[in-house]
Amino acid sequence: MASLYQTAAGILEKLQRKEGAVKTLVYDSGFKNVRQLYALLCETLRYSHVIDEIISRSELLRGPKKLPMNLAKVLVYDLLFGKGLQCWGRWKSTILAQRARLQAELAKLKVKKKVSSNKDLVTSMGGSSDGHSLPRYVRVNTLKTSMDDVITYFKRQGYTYLGKARSIKELVDFAQKSGKLFLQDLHIPNLLVFPPSTDFHKDSLYTAGHLILQDKASCLPALLLDPPVGACVIDACAAPGNKTSQLAAVVQNKGKVFAFDLDTKRLATMSTLLLRAGVTCQELANQDFLTVNPCEPKYQKVSHILVDPSCSGSGMPDRMRVLTDEAGCDQKERLQALSAFQKRAVSHALKFPAVEYVVYSTCSIHQQENEDVVKDILEQHPDFRLVNVLPSWPVRGLNTFPVQSVVFGPLCQKR
Repeated sequence: MASLYQTAAGILEKLQRKEGAVKTLVYDSGFKNVRQLYALLCETLRYSHVIDEIISRSELLRGPKKLPMNLAKVLVYDLLFGKGLQCWGRWKSTILAQRARLQAELAKLKVKKKVSSNKDLVTSMGGSSDGHSLPRYVRVNTLKTSMDDVITYFKRQGYTYLGKARSIKELVDFAQKSGKLFLQDLHIPNLLVFPPSTDFHKDSLYTAGHLILQDKASCLPALLLDPPVGACVIDACAAPGNKTSQLAAVVQNKGKVFAFDLDTKRLATMSTLLLRAGVTCQELANQDFLTVNPCEPKYQKVSHILVDPSCSGSGMPDRMRVLTDEAGCDQKERLQALSAFQKRAVSHALKFPAVEYVVYSTCSIHQQENEDVVKDILEQHPDFRLVNVLPSWPVRGLNTFPVQSVVFGPLCQKR
């Protein structure tokens, strides 16, 4: 596991040099367990002020076996706040030799800040609180299995099935639970919900591609696009590939799913994910979607397009939003640049000759990236209209349009 800490430390250094956002750097790292690396980075950064103080007070970096600062930070996080050190050799011995001192400094810091929990310590020192925990969502990959078979499997593993959720409040309350429990999501048919601490990385169904670790928000765009079996579909900004695999499952591996991404490493990661998921109807292209010619013969039957472009990430949970915002960027200029790109991407999607439905999705709360983009697009393309989607969803966007279609992103239909 030494490479986990080395990779995480390297990404922390790149963040300090403002070389990219966390998610991009994680996917570009080539590290096999992306979710594990991302979680370690998120939590190390959330505890950053606390860890810096403990390292300074313990004089950890002053010994003869001096560790690099960023490597020390990820090791100290896992020792004091994580699952324990998952490495061996001199790094482990160096940290363990200082464990009593590190733990003592943590205890002193809590006394100084007049707090008893790690969570309260983080917030008292200016870090972001996790707030409400999010449940662990798992999408059942219907290309390889069925919901009934997966539910039966988990029951045999000792889990208690609580049935289908009846309200969003039930999901919120469930996120505070722990143990071997699970239920079915009330909006997305093939989505199961587990307590936040549930780990699937060693589960046989996950490693075999029967389960996809995919958050609920990420599942909504493909659900709303809902192409028919055998349809030709485009995933315009596809990596890391969860939505692409979901679209393939919706069309039942028939027809064609064209997926584009400009980043070679992310595309390679996506290819591996799709192979494990049993996707066979894909055609991947290492290409900017904006350079794709809509008039090419192979795109003449494309009827459904998903546009999920780069965005500010401002609608993501607190700890993730802080990390995905590129520090030092002027917020106004950044939003203008993102909005301009988003408009170009959606406008380009509407140029495909046979396209009937387009879903535009973001994880942003900014009007500039959402309603303003849609308003400009509709003015430029009067032959498309908004469709009222997912009527059971209680929260809508701003009161900008007569039909409030904004759930995760609007769906445009050709008139």
